[in-house]
Amino acid sequence: MQNVELLSFATADELARAAAAAWLNEVEAANRAGKTYSVALSGGRITQKFFTATVEQKQLRNISFANVHFFWADERCVPPTDPDSNFKLADELLFKPLNIAADKIHRLRGEDAPATAVMVAEAEIGRWVPPNSDNRPGLDLIFLGMGEDGHIASLFPKASGKNLDNSASFLVVENSPKPPPTRISLTYKAIFAAKNIVILVSGAGKEAAFRESLKPGGRTPLGRVIQARPVKIFSDLPNINL
Repeated sequence: MQNVELLSFATADELARAAAAAWLNEVEAANRAGKTYSVALSGGRITQKFFTATVEQKQLRNISFANVHFFWADERCVPPTDPDSNFKLADELLFKPLNIAADKIHRLRGEDAPATAVMVAEAEIGRWVPPNSDNRPGLDLIFLGMGEDGHIASLFPKASGKNLDNSASFLVVENSPKPPPTRISLTYKAIFAAKNIVILVSGAGKEAAFRESLKPGGRTPLGRVIQARPVKIFSDLPNINL
């Protein structure tokens, strides 16, 4: 597919190490250019391995994260200390080991009323992320996973029209098919506006959704992104080629 660069790996550990190395190359390039760098993180099982690999390689390479601003692709509407919190995962496995400064962490406030949290998130991303040519905040990189149904961030199949066509950067997702039911997510248009998208596809039970996503006109949330813009995919799913 024209919009997809697919990198395949034998194991989740190999995938995580390769994705971490590629990301650190980007951060290092931004540092050399004297630029700030914005990234949105996701949750999921493969993310744990990815964060751990990033910390290990960063320490070996001595790359500074001082100019990196962290955002989220989505968050569950839970407190930041809740085991379901995507922030908690990043805080324990990435931020604390790397001593990331608090003013570089722009978390989605899952403990607040969802509409208020979205309003705060809109203001925060608008403050720190420069607009692209379409006057939308253009994150340097968004990391996404893919669920068994092909969902990315908290954008699920069979979502309502307001989720598909939302013109904001963030939206409230209600009645999520996976608990907890209420979430905050980047919108499709915010994802389309990013400079780069990296998708980590790992784990059993995802082969059918991944194959569907890679088809021309694939009818999954990931497929919708692939049809709209270029992406790089790191996958450990066997026997899947473009």
